[in-house]
Amino acid sequence: MRREYEYQIPNYPGDVIQDNAEGQSISSDTASIVDRRLKVTRLEVTRLGFNASLSSEQRALLLTAMGDPDDRVRAGALGALVRLSSNEAAQAVIEPAEVQEAWRSAQVDQSPNVRRRAAELAPKVRDLPIVLVIELVADSDVTVAEAAAWALGEMTGEDYPKEEAGLADATLEKFALGHKDALVREACVAALGARGVGLATILAACSDKPAVRRRAVLALSPFEGPEVNEALENALTDRDWQVRQAAEDLLGIDAGQQDDPDAGEDEAGQLGC
Repeated sequence: MRREYEYQIPNYPGDVIQDNAEGQSISSDTASIVDRRLKVTRLEVTRLGFNASLSSEQRALLLTAMGDPDDRVRAGALGALVRLSSNEAAQAVIEPAEVQEAWRSAQVDQSPNVRRRAAELAPKVRDLPIVLVIELVADSDVTVAEAAAWALGEMTGEDYPKEEAGLADATLEKFALGHKDALVREACVAALGARGVGLATILAACSDKPAVRRRAVLALSPFEGPEVNEALENALTDRDWQVRQAAEDLLGIDAGQQDDPDAGEDEAGQLGC
């Protein structure tokens, strides 16, 4: 059962009141705003994310939208909050702590649409613990798990503690081979390649379904060694043409040359070599 998360607007003093049927909490200081704007739309909150500055009402409205009954509004509000706190904004008008609070609310949201949006935005949330994204890889919704795996492939570097990074690697390796859905396995394999880890797992994935095999071949790009060369050579004769194409691209082989073994010699003869 998904754990409940009570969203409260940071930095707004006053008693916390219940405003909707799902029980999300809002500050009493913004209650009058909510009363006037019961039908906030996704377009409205999305537009707020592109503002160079926000009025107190706009700011309160955007934070309150994280508790909106419409999951599209909640997802849109999260995207706006992340953008307003990131480098994309001219100046940060939303504090990082407020964004993390909103993200954590979205991470355990009942709607997979909101959880998926949280996963997609995770790499842009400042100081977000990577373990929270790891939890989403095990989400019951395939699209959420796929997005979370992709996010882990983006969350690399010294900003993340080695212990947490190691846990992310282990999680991706586990689901790259063991997840029931090929879409998630494919995303995990891609993330391993982006992180430059899990060679043995990626090699094993070269025997999976076509979509996973294609991704596994591409994920071999950061690696070198005889086992990598062997896997690429095997991929050149794969029954799926896109797998063959991926191997050709990595090996620098022209498709025409692969079809005609003598093509390279003919070209060399024409050049007088």
